[in-house]
Amino acid sequence: MDELPNQPPRIEHWLQPAALALLVAIEDRGSLSAGARAVGMAQPNASRALRTLERRLGYQLVARASTGSKLTSEGKLTVQWAREVLGSMENLWTGAQALATSADEEFSFAASMTIAEHLAPTWIRRLRQADQAVRTRMRVMNSDQVISAVQQRDTALGFVETPQVPEGLVALTVYTDQLVLITPEHHPWVQRGTPVTLAELAATALVEREAGSGTRAFLDSYVGTERVTPIVEFNSNSAITHAVAAGLGPAVISRLAIEGSAAHPGFVQLPIAGTALNRPLRAIWEASRPMSAAVARFMEICTSPEP
Repeated sequence: MDELPNQPPRIEHWLQPAALALLVAIEDRGSLSAGARAVGMAQPNASRALRTLERRLGYQLVARASTGSKLTSEGKLTVQWAREVLGSMENLWTGAQALATSADEEFSFAASMTIAEHLAPTWIRRLRQADQAVRTRMRVMNSDQVISAVQQRDTALGFVETPQVPEGLVALTVYTDQLVLITPEHHPWVQRGTPVTLAELAATALVEREAGSGTRAFLDSYVGTERVTPIVEFNSNSAITHAVAAGLGPAVISRLAIEGSAAHPGFVQLPIAGTALNRPLRAIWEASRPMSAAVARFMEICTSPEP
């Protein structure tokens, strides 16, 4: 799409990941020269990249003095955003490689949307760091579809969010997630200052995941199935957060879907009365099916904390 007259260029048209990596390295290493060495950039090039980034952003990132270069307060805040961008890019690359891997290589696994978006890329990266010979292929679907794929032996391993796992499948918790309530900024619940009850959630049309998703199933288990028909259903967390930010209505969504950002324009998180809506995210596999060495190694990574 062409830029509108008198409008600044969109950030994706000029932002250089190398400049963000340099900014992060300056904070980590304590100086511009050390940061430049860490990212393999000659210092003159690093200085130009930093000046260009400052000019584009419109504020100073580094205070330069005879004693060295230190991040400004604006620079320190920008570093946190830069870390998120770089982390998301790494997740994009790792996840894309897993999706593109041909089916006849080491093993495949199926993951529900929340797990595929927010946890699986880190697991895959750690697996490849541990053993470059092990390759994976990730299939993304909702929890009901993951269960079906494991039962039909279409995949050796699955990851689900649903509260119920059928007999014949082994289930092991790999992460404890929490469902949280988000609403548009100007929703009446924002102004009243008291937690939203489960009864209110049941009586309110929400923006929801599709039937068959683990998030939907867990919401049903906490709030009950006799609920108002959703305003709209989406098959991704990103679509839900955008719909809430646009003012469509409230939603109950995984905390993973809103973590990691410094700000959430357009929506706010509100407390839910009573017990926190915690849920286990679980790996599942067929009890009678032997686990390959590659799958066992992957499971070790999924169930161990990141160092």
